[in-house]
Amino acid sequence: MPYIFSIGQGIPKYTISQDQVKVFIKHIFPFSERKWSKILPIFDNAAIHERQLAVGEEWLKKDHTFAEKNKKYQKYALQYALNAVDHCLTNENMLSEDIPYEAIDMIMFISSTGISTPSLDAFVMNERPFRNDVVRMPLWGLGCSGGTAGLARASDWLIAHPEKLALVIGCELCSLTFQKNDLKMSNVVGTALFGDGVAAALVAGDRSPYLTKRRGIVPKIMQTSCYTAEDSLQVMGWEVTNQGFEVIFSKSIPKRVKTIWKEHLTTFLNEMNVQKGNIHSFIAHPGGRKVLEAMEHALDISREKLHHSYNILKSHGNMSSATVLYVLKAWMHEEISRREKSILSSLGPGFSSNLILVEWD
Repeated sequence: MPYIFSIGQGIPKYTISQDQVKVFIKHIFPFSERKWSKILPIFDNAAIHERQLAVGEEWLKKDHTFAEKNKKYQKYALQYALNAVDHCLTNENMLSEDIPYEAIDMIMFISSTGISTPSLDAFVMNERPFRNDVVRMPLWGLGCSGGTAGLARASDWLIAHPEKLALVIGCELCSLTFQKNDLKMSNVVGTALFGDGVAAALVAGDRSPYLTKRRGIVPKIMQTSCYTAEDSLQVMGWEVTNQGFEVIFSKSIPKRVKTIWKEHLTTFLNEMNVQKGNIHSFIAHPGGRKVLEAMEHALDISREKLHHSYNILKSHGNMSSATVLYVLKAWMHEEISRREKSILSSLGPGFSSNLILVEWD
């Protein structure tokens, strides 16, 4: 079974507090005071203290074409992806020695907040001394579920190639999709939640010689599962317009956690013959405070088993696919006993649920 044994981050330049976001949007959206009285509590109740952005407020205040936004995406996505990759391969807290770029056999690049052809994994390869025969696997359109789905697909590949090493990059610059003229509630909620972030995870097959470079107890991928609900295409995603991506974000998402996600997870655990009470922690993508609370209530689990999801949401906001990798990194710094089990979980467009059972080893 494949192992995840290092994670690096590419943290964008600008940090903005939730209070600053509230001041910013008051100058952007022309709502009445009565409507503001209903909207501002969305920001207050989001459980986000601050987040990071690739561009500053002055840039966001101006009108930009889709092409202008996408050029920024290509520039900063590459910059912060390289930072995350460099950190991942040299992370002394997780590695006993650096992993050479030449050791990487597959690069997966996950994103939904911009477009590029060639895909950005090719640009990453041109900036660092990777081998020319690296397998490239770009994944686009998975949104918030992309981090867990990407690790699952890397695991599939490494089970077939157990001696190899994969690099999984989750890269999302949500700020570059901001629509200052979109007054729909989806855009307001997205503005309250989304931040920018990039992370890279190193995943090894169980016969990789580089596993000897890991430090301590790390998560071993035991099994994966994906479930896509029918008639749920409009729950979350993008509406592509001349100005770029307009967010689709349904208020029904927490309700679907209590139905679709609960049923998927319960079935998954039963298939694995694992009791809910034996799960040490839930490494969950924090779609928002209401989503995390719905997870607690759906399974009657303690907040402590989700505490890093809450912490990442507080410090970084919802960074779409990259967020679950931030949460996983935080859990990997914990002293978790050998053979404990955790669940990685992400929900995304489709409407899809992606799950991974890991065992700490």
